[in-house]
Order: sequence, then structure tokens, then C-alpha cells
Amino acid sequence: MSSEPTAPPPSLPRRPAHPLIVHWLVDSAIAFLVIVLVALFLGVSIWVVVITAVVIGVPLAPLSRGAEERALARREAPEPPPS
Repeated sequence: MSSEPTAPPPSLPRRPAHPLIVHWLVDSAIAFLVIVLVALFLGVSIWVVVITAVVIGVPLAPLSRGAEERALARREAPEPPPS
């Protein structure tokens, strides 16, 4: 092991948050995957599962987009010097 100080990794490029529709689609897909096995085991129609997942994705999309915006803002903020 070398005792040389290593250079910090290069910073990631700046980018805007993904559009709200992307968050809605991803959140709906995750909701679908979470409920599909149990719902089909209980005999619920696949269309009911799809509609339920889409409806669940609607209120979650602004929350996940806000989380992404906060994470991108933290990524761009200068880090405080180590103490």
C-alpha cells in the first residue's frame, strides 16, 4: 500500500432531475412488482393490479422527484473541509 495521498474522484456532471413522467412510470412499475405476486395468488385480475399500480404511482412521483432534486443539490454543493 502506498502512503501517497490520492486525488479525489472527479465530480459527476451537473444534470437536471428526470421529468415527472419518468418518476411516475418507475414508481408504478415498482408498485406493480410489489403487489403482483400476492394479488395474483389471491385471484385478483391482472388489470386490477395494473390499474392499482398506476394509481399508486401518481402520488409517489412528486415525492421521488423531490428526493432526486435534493440528492442532485447535495451532489453539487461543496463539501465542508474535513476537521
